[in-house]
Amino acid sequence: MGFRNNATGYPADILQSRSIIVKDNYALITPDGLVRNRIPGFTNCEVTILSSPKLGASFVDYLVTMLPGAKNTAGFGGDGVETFVFVLDGSVTASDGEQDFELGRHGYLFVPASRKLTLANTAEGSSELFLYKRRYLPLEGHTPYTVCGNTDKIASYDYEGMADVQLTDLLPIDDLAFDMNFHILAFEPGASHGYVETHVQEHGALILSGEGLYNLDNEWIPVREGDYIFMAAYCPQAGYGIGRKGAFTYLYSKDCNRDENI
Repeated sequence: MGFRNNATGYPADILQSRSIIVKDNYALITPDGLVRNRIPGFTNCEVTILSSPKLGASFVDYLVTMLPGAKNTAGFGGDGVETFVFVLDGSVTASDGEQDFELGRHGYLFVPASRKLTLANTAEGSSELFLYKRRYLPLEGHTPYTVCGNTDKIASYDYEGMADVQLTDLLPIDDLAFDMNFHILAFEPGASHGYVETHVQEHGALILSGEGLYNLDNEWIPVREGDYIFMAAYCPQAGYGIGRKGAFTYLYSKDCNRDENI
């Protein structure tokens, strides 16, 4: 139930939810129960805030429906905050303040913390976006830059030698100017991580397709397309692709290329 799946009013069954929130550890957030958030600068947009520091994340993730004529001309990010937008469906014009980029389905744009991201819906109907922001951790001698691409045009590769698990990198992986990255993992049914990971990085992950079982702090939890997962630092985590709906894929962020402070 909820506005994102156009199921409002009294339910046909008891009130219930698959969502699980364990602050500062992990969360599963399903489309049911999401609410609209009014965000300054977003005109004619339906915005939902997913992860935030209130949950335990160092970043903020959003789902944004840009209705016909929707825009953000005030700018998003900047002043030390880096941003990233991924087009789930539809088309938008995105700008880093110096250049405009036409993004279609599966197009994306990273904008460094020195610039602001602006958006305008160019589809006849609505456009669906995944949006991210995080305060940038500078590194002397290194300057990040705008990156634009489309995941349909990027070659994936075997993840840790497993041919039925494919990894796609959206940002440069060897450039220390970037303190984070976005990737897509795709598991064929029956494929999985090679081990349960435990690491200092945190993730926000939006499931793009299929069904899976996900290990979150050693609890195996069923997940599916449209769900969102937050994984804090050191939360044990791993996934299996299951079901009969093709590959289990998700888009996820990952902090990287920085040491820890003491």
